[in-house]
This record gives sequence, C-alpha cells and structure tokens, in this order.
Amino acid sequence: MYVKEVLVQNQVGLHARPATFFIQKANEYKSSIWVEKEERRVNAKSLLGVLSLGIVGGTTIKIIADGSDEEEAVGSLVKLVQSGFAE
Repeated sequence: MYVKEVLVQNQVGLHARPATFFIQKANEYKSSIWVEKEERRVNAKSLLGVLSLGIVGGTTIKIIADGSDEEEAVGSLVKLVQSGFAE
C-alpha cells in the first residue's frame, strides 16, 4: 500500500470536470485506488464517490493505492492534483 498527501491547488476543488480527469487517470492503473478526506475514504475510480467528498480548493487529501502499480498511480494522481487540472 502506498499513500501520499496532496493539497488541492485549484480554487474550485474537485468539481465535475476535474473529478472526471482524476477518475480517468485513476482508471489507467490496475491498483485499487482511494481518495481520503478527513476520515472518509472513497474509490478514486468512482465519480459519485469522489464528488461526494466535496473537495474544495485548499483541502489536503490522501491518495492511497494498493497493487502492482501503486507508486506510479499515486505519483501520477498527485501530479495531476498539483497541476490544478490546468484551470
């Protein structure tokens, strides 16, 4: 299992469009991937799950992966979040 914390950079957070980019990226990997905000953890490959966390800009989230490509998956999702989803 590989875990990394990241600060959500874009002001609006993970609303529909960035969440869609995030989920598409997560689905490129074989590993099980979760997003955790405070004590709630959801499947990073589920749009409804990610949106249900209500992640806004300035929030720190954890990205957790478990599987054969866990480090690559977490690294790539952290980079995506840090980029602000090109907004």
